[in-house]
Amino acid sequence: MKLSRHLTAIAVFVCMTAPLAPADEKSVNPKIQEMMGQVSEARIKAILEKLESFGTRNTMSNPDDPARGVGAARNWILKEMQSYSPRLQVRFEKFRVKKQGQRIFKDVDLYNVIAVLPGTKMPETTVIVSGHYDSLNLGTRPGGAAAGPGTDGAGAGAPGNTTANMTLADFEKNAELPAPGVCDDGSGTAAVMELARVMSQFQFDKTITFIAFAGEEQGLIGSSLQAVKAKKENQVIEAVLNNDIIGTDTAGNGRTGNGTVNVYSDETMDSVNQQLARYTREIAERYLPSMKVATIFMGDRLGRGGDHTPFQWEGYAAVRVSTPNEIYLHQHHATDVLANMSVPYTTKVAKVNLVVAANLALAPKPPIVMPEPRTGGGRQGAAVPAAGAPAGGGRRPTPMIARGGGYDAVLRWRAAGPEDDIKGYTVVIRSTTSPYWEQEIYVGKVNTYTLKDVSVDDAKFGIKAIGTNGMESLVTAYVYPPRQKVEIETVQ
Repeated sequence: MKLSRHLTAIAVFVCMTAPLAPADEKSVNPKIQEMMGQVSEARIKAILEKLESFGTRNTMSNPDDPARGVGAARNWILKEMQSYSPRLQVRFEKFRVKKQGQRIFKDVDLYNVIAVLPGTKMPETTVIVSGHYDSLNLGTRPGGAAAGPGTDGAGAGAPGNTTANMTLADFEKNAELPAPGVCDDGSGTAAVMELARVMSQFQFDKTITFIAFAGEEQGLIGSSLQAVKAKKENQVIEAVLNNDIIGTDTAGNGRTGNGTVNVYSDETMDSVNQQLARYTREIAERYLPSMKVATIFMGDRLGRGGDHTPFQWEGYAAVRVSTPNEIYLHQHHATDVLANMSVPYTTKVAKVNLVVAANLALAPKPPIVMPEPRTGGGRQGAAVPAAGAPAGGGRRPTPMIARGGGYDAVLRWRAAGPEDDIKGYTVVIRSTTSPYWEQEIYVGKVNTYTLKDVSVDDAKFGIKAIGTNGMESLVTAYVYPPRQKVEIETVQ
């Protein structure tokens, strides 16, 4: 990407004054490469075949049939993941959901399947890899009907998936229809399970949690309840990589390609979700140069949603990983079968998840760029108020970025935890119109850095931590809060 004249000037300045980045900073980790090699296409195919064999995994289907339906499916997923490693802590997360609307036409027990691989150094911090195991068949709808704005895998833009005119009786009848759901979202579930098997043979600094959600097709029910529970319990979730529809490499219109995967975040520039999307792109393409990551700065496909969304609602960094080549004809139909998807493509996307999750789980925590909270009244050195100060009590919290002497960019930060495993920090810079960081400056193990003659008004800035093992944290961007509207009193 061509640098702007301003960023080129920064680059020249850096060459003259900044420490050189260690040669291994952008290298790949041999252990992670070893993990990639253990991801098995044959095992992913076997998982997909088994998921298809349950006939349906509709959340509202009969849970008591030992061979068919949602109960049989979730029990098998649980036992299968329990067999992978004694390190994995596998359990059901049960929620009793009350009858509401048409999609949940009766009270229902909903079970998310969760496998936790505890971290060795930062077990309180988790990285989530997820998909949803439930499936859906909406029955016979008028061909080509425009879809409604539902929050499940249907929704606007998916012809024939409308639920707008469906009655309660329709939903009850459809609950037991064949719904193999091999691509939506057996593909995501298979990736989650295979990564649980492979990664549980290794140890990581942070906890990795593998989740197969239920109730996605009823409106993101399982993930919503899980995210709310996490927030209520103050769980530290650094990232959520949600996989939904990662099984097709040929679209319904004939467009084809198995070398690209879409990562959806949101539309807020420099949000934690966009930082996770950028990180996914950089790390995945470093380890899998033949696989291109398309960062889509939208919450999801137009008018649609996935299980990453509830975590975003609760303030966690979360993205959706999905194919750019969907086949709407098969979604939520009996034809969503193994024969209509690509196992090799699903395997590639599983590897994308693996390298990103592994890097995050071995990396330091992202640096903090907000000032420490005040412990008492009055001013505490800087003129910047504490994070969490009430909006009406003066200035709002602002990141630790300032104009040194009026014309220099002065950046400050602090570690999110112990610094023993941190080798140093890297300042990242880009023009305000660029989607990706354009310039990196390794500044060593310091907590402040000044860019001489660089205006804080002309570019975007961020900071990331580099571990002694070479792993990079997520970038923490310096995001200044927008100016708030002020009511002006006038004399009548």
